[in-house]
Amino acid sequence: MSATLIAGAVALVVVAWLAACAEAGLARVSSFRAEEAVRSGRRGSAGLAQISADPTRYLNVALLVRVACEMAAAALVTYACLQEFDATWEALVVAIGVMVLVSYVAVGVSPRTIGRQHPLNTATAAAYVLLPLARIMGPIPNLLILIGNALTPGKGFRRGPFASEAELRALVDLAEKESLIEAEERRMVHSVFELGDTLVREVMVPRTDLVAIERYKTIRQALTLALRSGFSRIPVTGENEDDIVGIVYLKDLARKTHISRDAESELVSTAMRPAVFVPDTKNAGDLLREMQQERNHVAVVIDEYGGTAGIVTIEDILEEIVGEITDEYDRELPPVEELGDDRYRVTARLDITDLGELYGLDAYDDEDVETVGGLLAKALGRVPIAGASSVVALPDERELRLTAEAAAGRRNKIVTVLVEPIGPAGPSEEETKTE
Repeated sequence: MSATLIAGAVALVVVAWLAACAEAGLARVSSFRAEEAVRSGRRGSAGLAQISADPTRYLNVALLVRVACEMAAAALVTYACLQEFDATWEALVVAIGVMVLVSYVAVGVSPRTIGRQHPLNTATAAAYVLLPLARIMGPIPNLLILIGNALTPGKGFRRGPFASEAELRALVDLAEKESLIEAEERRMVHSVFELGDTLVREVMVPRTDLVAIERYKTIRQALTLALRSGFSRIPVTGENEDDIVGIVYLKDLARKTHISRDAESELVSTAMRPAVFVPDTKNAGDLLREMQQERNHVAVVIDEYGGTAGIVTIEDILEEIVGEITDEYDRELPPVEELGDDRYRVTARLDITDLGELYGLDAYDDEDVETVGGLLAKALGRVPIAGASSVVALPDERELRLTAEAAAGRRNKIVTVLVEPIGPAGPSEEETKTE
């Protein structure tokens, strides 16, 4: 009698092993891979495509078969042990030990390893059994899942197993390891998830980096500023830099001056468009969708006190997904390039201490700025654009002329600054070229 029970238990464990294989294989086969199998004419791919169209239903069937077979095998082993041992506790201890070992190795580890290593073959073979079995069982698997979800705290009913964001991220990482996707594609998928947790203030251009124009300036001045700075959209300020009253577009300026040359003398406020304002705590993903719907490419970001924190463009948000968008002429530049006669071309990010060392100063520091670009911006009193020039004094009374050179990158930031000594006999006041 015990031999028959053990044989039945072994048969049930084998079925549970097959069901666990099917679970692991189906979980790793996407609808895309199933469609590829159909197009390649793979045998059994039609059944696989039918399963991939409704994977939850067939995963529930495999899950039900595995659990039922495991429980039935445990019951048979327990009954056989009760017949073999006089003491009930001995029989239970042996039955529990045997089934834990068998369930862990034969149902837990081995079939899942095979299913993950050969998902397509496993899922194709499972389709032959699961399709008719699902028709026979009808709604029973889904009904049991609904009952289980009803007893589980949470909102509403779900159809069964589902993946969390963390599991989906792990699946993307696994796809990269198996060379199904490129590393850059994996990074982009992760960036899409992270965009949902990104605030606008994390991607905006801060107010200190803005190139703006006053509303009382003329269209000609605005057009010149746009061409020199390289920006096609420029904020228009009112009473002060914190008061942005609109956005002027280069194409609007060009259109207006093309129609009438007399328009160059008109105020820029006649050509500006209304500004869109968003809080700096707004979700970047939500703002991207709104910009797409409203066909708006730029928004003014407001801080908690109602002041202007910066501006954000649709390109700023897209960069969070695809990475930094660079100019085709961008190239790696040396920090310092000697031009002769104590003239240097330096990067805007060069530390001013390093600038001082170029002219024999042991210590050159400034409480307000740390870089050459910041030093030029401080001297100008505004964000430097290409061609802007100013004179700064060194501690030993020598003076240097700093000239912003051509901007680069999508944000048209000044990359290099030309540094020229003008000696102690230079002008006593800062010379600034502005439009």
